[in-house]
Amino acid sequence: MIGYACLAMLIVLLDQVSKFIIENDPALHAVEIIKGFFRITYAKNTGMAWSMLSGQTGLLAIISAAAILLMLWYALKEKHDRLTQISLWMMIGGAAGNLIDRLFIGYVRDFLDFIIFGYDFPVFNIADSFLCIGVFILLIASLREENGKNKADS
Repeated sequence: MIGYACLAMLIVLLDQVSKFIIENDPALHAVEIIKGFFRITYAKNTGMAWSMLSGQTGLLAIISAAAILLMLWYALKEKHDRLTQISLWMMIGGAAGNLIDRLFIGYVRDFLDFIIFGYDFPVFNIADSFLCIGVFILLIASLREENGKNKADS
């Protein structure tokens, strides 16, 4: 359990340090890393994914805090397999990283900017990355669990 909480804290630390470095070095606000594929583009996001609910920082902070509490409750409530626990704590860490921004700065600091097959994907950050990876891992864990139940029922 403590190891999983440490994972979430490490994610928050990586997220906040990376945002601090990018935000405080103007030379890093617009840098092409891999031509036509990856840039660092510093952006202030007052919304959520794809800037939905822009300007609704208070509402988004409440939603984020509620999501974190629900994930904590679920992670602590029952015994889960390792993959499920890892996914939950990754999502908790990611959500906490962005919640810190919303509470103390009033917007989320984004900077990872990818162009994938010609599509300029919305700029995101480390916290967003771990949220998405956590969701993906949770999906895999759920499918594995369901597959295991189906095999046991046969």
